[in-house]
Order: sequence, then structure tokens, then C-alpha cells
Amino acid sequence: MKKRWGFGAAALLTIALAGCSSGEEASTEKTEASQEDTTTVTAEEKAEATTQTISYLGQDYTVPAEVDSIVAASLESMEDAAILGIKPTGVLQVGGAIPTYLAEDLAGAELIGDKREPNAESILALGPDVIVGTSKWTEEVAGKMNKIQTTIPYSHISTNWKENLTVLAQLGGKEAEAKQIIADYEAKVAEAQSLSKEKLADKEIVIIRIRGGLMYIYSKDTYLNPVLYEDLGAPVPDVIAQAKAQAEITLETLAEVNPDAIFLQFETSENADAPKSLEELQSNPIFKNLTASQNDQVFVNTIEPLAQGGTAWSKVKFLDEAYESLLK
Repeated sequence: MKKRWGFGAAALLTIALAGCSSGEEASTEKTEASQEDTTTVTAEEKAEATTQTISYLGQDYTVPAEVDSIVAASLESMEDAAILGIKPTGVLQVGGAIPTYLAEDLAGAELIGDKREPNAESILALGPDVIVGTSKWTEEVAGKMNKIQTTIPYSHISTNWKENLTVLAQLGGKEAEAKQIIADYEAKVAEAQSLSKEKLADKEIVIIRIRGGLMYIYSKDTYLNPVLYEDLGAPVPDVIAQAKAQAEITLETLAEVNPDAIFLQFETSENADAPKSLEELQSNPIFKNLTASQNDQVFVNTIEPLAQGGTAWSKVKFLDEAYESLLK
């Protein structure tokens, strides 16, 4: 009996030890698996923590979570950077310097070339976190910029101004400022519309930009036109309704339109081959005979002639000037 009991006890001990061993292995496997899961989650969290996704006009763009270096590779983004108080590390040049009307706000930024094709090497040297370009670039230029860093094609369509301002504010940590700018603008529009419905109801008003000695008009949703036709509610002249983006207008056609008011924009750098074109236009008998000229309703460079039109900076400035010129 003693021998049988001893054998049974030994067997039970062996089984118990085997069970413990199996449990320890299972526990170890679970612990290791748990550690692997934890490691994987941590890596994903770290990846998410270093980047952010910015949504803009139906597209998503991945940029660093902390954006320290913004290259403003378009005049549009430079204007909005100025009104938001953002300091880009790189900006475009006009005549070898930061455009005069933005020079104070953007002082200290490196020059990266001109608006048609910024210098890729200069931008690369700045090591930007994001490049804010323009939707006016060719595919070739946009492709070069995207090889350097994530590039956002800032819209040149004026009706996208809020989206433009908002995305730049997100990048630069100025979202509160952007909301205030939009709110202030909308309040001024509401005030202006209370007067414009009566004063502008039967007026034909056009904005003309002289470039290369020729006169150009724009479609109703580009340049400064939305301020007149959308925000102030002035009637859209047929010649503007038919325009596709930028379109040349002859003096003869302008005489047929015979506008009640004209906003005339002339920038010296855009008329290097025709520096006297503004003077020549103003002294032309046909132009002098227009209703706008006869009634002293031709407004020359009411805002900076290089202003891009479809930006918060441009809209805020032009709304103030249009209000003073047309509604006071």
C-alpha cells in the first residue's frame, strides 16, 4: 500500500508541475503578445503625434504637427500671412525685394524667386515644413515644389478667400485671428449692403487692370470683382458676365459699356514696356468722354495695384475703399 501511494503522489506531483509549467508558458506568451500590442500602438501614436492632416477644398494634406517654417510661394499667401501676423521663412520677390506693401509685415523672410517659378534650390535650403503656393502654377512647377515638401495650391479664385485664410491660419496657429477677420468683414458687408441696394442698383461699375499697356477685366468671381458684385450687390455688367478669368477689353468696347464708375489699377512693374499707358489712357478723348470720367468717378489705385484681389488682405482693403468711393 505504501508503494502504491508513493507512486500516486509522485504522479500527481509530476502532473501538477507540468500544469504549472504550461500555465507559466501561456502567461509568458500573453505578456509578450500584450507587450507587442503596446509597442505597436505606441509607434502608431508617435506617428500620429508628429503629423497632422489639413483638409482644404476637398483635399487632405499631411504636414508636421508643429509647423515652424512656412514658405509663402505666392503673393496670395503672402497677403494673408501679413493680415494674420504670420512670419513666413521664405517669400517671393518683386523687383528684387519683398513687395513694398508687404515689406514691413514680412520683414526678415528669405527671397525665393518670382511668382511664375520660385527657385527650388532656395526653398530647399530653408527646409520648410510646408509650401503654400498658388493654383495658377503649371503642373511642372507644382510638381517641383511637391518634391521638396507638401505643397498647398492656394486658390486664386476670390470666392475661396475664407478657405484660403482658414487653412493658412491652421498652419500658422492663427485660427482665432482668422475667425475675427472674417467676422469683421461680414459685419462691414452687412453695413455696406444697407446702402448699396439703393445707391448701386442701376449702376454699371467695372474694375480695369492695366498690364503691358493693355486694359484687362476679370470674370465676376476673380480678382476684386466679388467685392463689387457679391458683397456690395452691384449689378454684373454683361461684359463682366461674359469674361473668362482675365480678358482684354478695348477702349471701343469700354465706350460701349460706358460705365458709371471705374476702378483703375496700374502697377509700374507690370507695365515696364508701356510706362506711360495710364497717362495716355486718361488723356484719350474717348476715355475722357465716358460717364465715369465726366462725373469724376474714375478711381486710380484705390488699393495697392499689386494686390491679388482674392485674399482677405485685398478684400478688407478694397471693401473699405469701395465703400468710401461709392457709398459715401
